[in-house]
Amino acid sequence: MMGEFCNKVAVITGGSRGIGREIAVEFARLGAHTVIVSSSAGNLANAAKTIASAGPAPHTIAADLRTLEGCQKVFDSVSDKLNRCDILVCSAGATRAGNFTELPDQAWIDGYALKFFGCVRMCRLFWPLLKAAQGSIVNIGGGAARSPGADFSIGASVNAAMGNFSKALSQLGKRDGVNVNVIHPGATETERFYQLLEQRSKASGKSVEQLKQEATARDGLRRLGKPTDIAALALFLCSEKAQHIQGTAIAVDGGSTIGYY
Repeated sequence: MMGEFCNKVAVITGGSRGIGREIAVEFARLGAHTVIVSSSAGNLANAAKTIASAGPAPHTIAADLRTLEGCQKVFDSVSDKLNRCDILVCSAGATRAGNFTELPDQAWIDGYALKFFGCVRMCRLFWPLLKAAQGSIVNIGGGAARSPGADFSIGASVNAAMGNFSKALSQLGKRDGVNVNVIHPGATETERFYQLLEQRSKASGKSVEQLKQEATARDGLRRLGKPTDIAALALFLCSEKAQHIQGTAIAVDGGSTIGYY
């Protein structure tokens, strides 16, 4: 298959569902060889069928990215099988919502372990390959990094930490020729979105349907986001046209982030 990303290798964590899967589909559609990573072998198998229908069949890796050993497993597999990485998309991460006073330490530890430390470790491990390819990193944060809420304190702080880490890493990227950028999705219709609504429903006493309506009505949005909205920007940030975009964080949220920052 011919396309802008033909013969390039794109590693996508959290690539078995939601935003990560859609990003993998779109890279495959343009000819990339994708590597999708998830802790669930079953989800990976299902996602592989979807991705293969759009382009080259993906290489799948089941690993727990909350641990250094899991991240190392991913790197070793990619290095041994492909010995190349042009694009790294860190989309893995599922932080809990809920009342702050009721969130246990383990919820905070798990939130940072997967989304933040998993991202840090993957970037560190893959940096030499990305430098050799003059490649790109896109880290998927979240709108709560800029618009935090009391019932999503873990996700808000983790996403903000990821954004700041990415900004710091982009300074090294300027020297080594690796573009590093962040996407902050707003409310986006994925399996994860509805899990969060369930958690917020329990914390607030409001129904899931009421919270879904509020997600658009509160900010005057025309609709909720779609995974394809995020994927379109991810592909652009990894394209030749975006080579001069470095160290930025872009919201894809329909305008729900009202501050200038």
